[in-house]
Amino acid sequence: MQNKKALNYSQTFHFPIQIYYEDTDFSGVVYHPNFLKYFERAREHVIGADILASLWQEQGLGFAVYRSDMLCHDGVEFADIIEVKTQFCFESKYRTIWKQEIWRPNASKPAVTANIEMVCMNKARQLAPMTPELLALLKQSFDSAL
Repeated sequence: MQNKKALNYSQTFHFPIQIYYEDTDFSGVVYHPNFLKYFERAREHVIGADILASLWQEQGLGFAVYRSDMLCHDGVEFADIIEVKTQFCFESKYRTIWKQEIWRPNASKPAVTANIEMVCMNKARQLAPMTPELLALLKQSFDSAL
């Protein structure tokens, strides 16, 4: 049996999202690919759009999904206001792992769970290390981790 190193996750970030009719299929249930969009928005909220834009424009660095594992446990419906709960950890200076959950109001369990691995890449689409400034910014999330 392999020993996997224990991952140290950040604090939990909370991001609310209103479910609109356009997000749903004919039955009023969220169309499953939209969950990936919600997870993306929440990750962007954690880092900050201005920081991501600056990172790309000034240093030519961005993030790409390397792997995504998503499980749908319960339906999310039109007019719900869901909460995306997000935590992340560092796998290396190239990769972060994001543990994300979508919660419906007053639910006792998450409706959707995902583990998403992101890698840092340059404009040539080659693996590149995160900058010391970005690492320092993201590591601030561990100071108040639960």
